[in-house]
Amino acid sequence: MLHCLGNTTRNIMRTAACSAILLATGLASALAADPTGDWKVAEGFANIRVAECYGSMWGVVAWEKEPGRRDIHNPDVSKRNRPDLGMPVLIDMKKKPATDQWEGQVYNAKNGQLYSSTIRPVGSDQLEIRGCVLGVLCGGETWTRVAGPIPSSPVNSMAKETSRIAAAPPKTSAAPATTGSRTTTPAPGMPDRKMAAAAPADPVGDICLLPDIARFTH
Repeated sequence: MLHCLGNTTRNIMRTAACSAILLATGLASALAADPTGDWKVAEGFANIRVAECYGSMWGVVAWEKEPGRRDIHNPDVSKRNRPDLGMPVLIDMKKKPATDQWEGQVYNAKNGQLYSSTIRPVGSDQLEIRGCVLGVLCGGETWTRVAGPIPSSPVNSMAKETSRIAAAPPKTSAAPATTGSRTTTPAPGMPDRKMAAAAPADPVGDICLLPDIARFTH
């Protein structure tokens, strides 16, 4: 009986250990497959902030080694005076089914050209970027994580709520109007004003709120 109990105990401990390993592996895989956060480009002259906005991954310049640079090579003359800081680089990248890759477009400010592109996390600290012109002349580089991952933007929840309301059947009667003072409690996911004031200045912030992204997604 004692021998059998010992075997049972060992089996339980072995099962628990295996479950813990599988759980840890799953968590590591989830982290490794998260492209959000701030990434330093291969040449080190800029950091790109990647976030999910309205169901797509976007990346913008969040820091530049030489402040004050402009998008002087943009083929759209009206955009040649826009700052590089906050400029979209990864554009409307959709997740490829059953993979850890996202595909869309990448903007090269050096020549003002757009390229078909994919991004793929490599481990938890690297992001592989590949771009092609007309399916050929492909090239790429690897970015290094400097911050993140970052939480989902509140606009993603707002977009989902708007879609849910639009799909819901109309109500037969309106809810009664109410009166009262407005509260100062921050919305879910939004930072408290006192905490935000104490935090270091971030000139870019939530990239989903940037006009170039908000206009594109509406």
